Amino acid sequence: MDPTLINCADACDDCARACDLCAIACLAEDDPKPMAACIALDIDCAAICRLASAAMARGSSQIDIICELCATICAACADECGQHPMDHCQRCAKACRDCASACREMLAVPV
Repeated sequence: MDPTLINCADACDDCARACDLCAIACLAEDDPKPMAACIALDIDCAAICRLASAAMARGSSQIDIICELCATICAACADECGQHPMDHCQRCAKACRDCASACREMLAVPV
């Protein structure tokens, strides 16, 4: 497997974990209601990251479409999480930015 593809798959896996941890931590806040958008994006982002990683592993013919969507959702999740001062949100925002960047880098590599 191409090193750029491996880096992207690893970034997707890391991002999915960070999003799961962020969603759980947001739900554990004293008042999770203001975190609803963050939690929803964490769940969407984790799901698309897992799909992208699996698609890369199996050499899907749809990887470009999936990774483009993954980069878009990761960027949205990074923007949302980045607005919140909690450590879990900041770690998630970084993982999302890293994943979006890795997806865009992977899309730039000719197949």
